[in-house]
Amino acid sequence: MPTVECDAGEKDREPFVEVDPTGRYGRYEEVLGRGAMKTVYRAFDQEDGIEVAWNKVSLQNLDDVSILRIYAEVRLLKSLRNENIIMLYNAWLDKKTRHVNFITEVCTSGTLREYRQKHRHVSMKAVKNWARQILEGLHYLHTQNPCIIHRDLNCSNIFVNGNTGILKIGDLGLAATLENDHAAHTVIGTPEFMAPELYEEHYNELVDVYSFGMCLLEMVTLEIPYSECRSIAQIYKKVSSGIRPAALEKVTNQQTRQFIEKCLASESVRPTAAELLMDPFLIGAHVRS
Repeated sequence: MPTVECDAGEKDREPFVEVDPTGRYGRYEEVLGRGAMKTVYRAFDQEDGIEVAWNKVSLQNLDDVSILRIYAEVRLLKSLRNENIIMLYNAWLDKKTRHVNFITEVCTSGTLREYRQKHRHVSMKAVKNWARQILEGLHYLHTQNPCIIHRDLNCSNIFVNGNTGILKIGDLGLAATLENDHAAHTVIGTPEFMAPELYEEHYNELVDVYSFGMCLLEMVTLEIPYSECRSIAQIYKKVSSGIRPAALEKVTNQQTRQFIEKCLASESVRPTAAELLMDPFLIGAHVRS
């Protein structure tokens, strides 16, 4: 692919550490984020001239079957196109270093958790707008064929473009596809945001609605749910016993609290993302054309 260089000095100012197999994407040294298995680097799309995110997922401790399964899921996500879902541009498996690499769009303002902590004076109208966008992203995932469940939705994997106010759900690496009406059977996620049925290993896409409710609770109170607990075991005990997080008591607006409680209801009565989008609570939230 031909590229245009300004001059030698410009070329050498910030060299690529790594280039993808197609030669289109170049990775810089700068780290944008780091997780247990994944490191996210700043990168550049030479064809379109835009900055992107280069995600490296280590597969060192996984067997070949698990690696191929993860790679297959990442490839599936490449087909997703929705304004409120992080776009995946390319993915490939590096068998030599045992990494899955994937290129995604980059959000300018970091995670929703970071953004909300930084900007503490936010109107309820803005919070409702964020809530609607997250639900629109979930509705899109849940209406794919087969249905896609995120399984690890929380405020640290929802990303913000602060200049446009657009939210995007990311970190879909734990996503599962739900074939027909068969429930999923894997315990995985972030304990504070996990629905009770996730622990029982028999669940459907409504686990994402529960997690969304916990995200909304954090957006309103600036407190991570169940922060009063000292261990995962304590969180599990409270969740499985139906004890709500202490942060819920801080939600003084009855409309807001009732909406959150709908999301946290037992699976049999918990509404879908589509139903929540029609809820009176979200009337007035900004809807983009």
